[in-house]
Amino acid sequence: MTELDQEIIDHMANPKNYGSIERPDAMGIGENPENGEKVIIHLRVKDEGGMPRIEDIKFQAIGCMTTVVAGSIITGEAKGIDFETGKELISVTLGMLDGVPAEEAACSEMVAVSLQAAMDTYTAKKADPDHGTITYKIENSCEVKETP
Repeated sequence: MTELDQEIIDHMANPKNYGSIERPDAMGIGENPENGEKVIIHLRVKDEGGMPRIEDIKFQAIGCMTTVVAGSIITGEAKGIDFETGKELISVTLGMLDGVPAEEAACSEMVAVSLQAAMDTYTAKKADPDHGTITYKIENSCEVKETP
């Protein structure tokens, strides 16, 4: 078994950052409109001179094990970084999905867009404390399309 295989199994058996944050500073939702799967990201943010930093992050998922593994990996990378670096993480994650079959990309995309939604919710709440939680829908599909 390779080191990568072992790491993936570890994320499956012991997902990192799974759960919720009591009274989070922001939440964001990534949703698959085709099957109702969702990922919710909870953020605790420390604003350092106008530069928000992800102090703590948790996720919850209604989805498959691949979604949980992606959530564990992506939230682990996001913990402790500022929002600018968070945007880069999202961009790199989505870029890595180019060329991957849609049904395989959907789970990671759902986690990435939920992180974007959580950061955007935080920014919106700074301007309007009553702003609701933002939900973004994914573009990829979990369903395998049959070819004629």
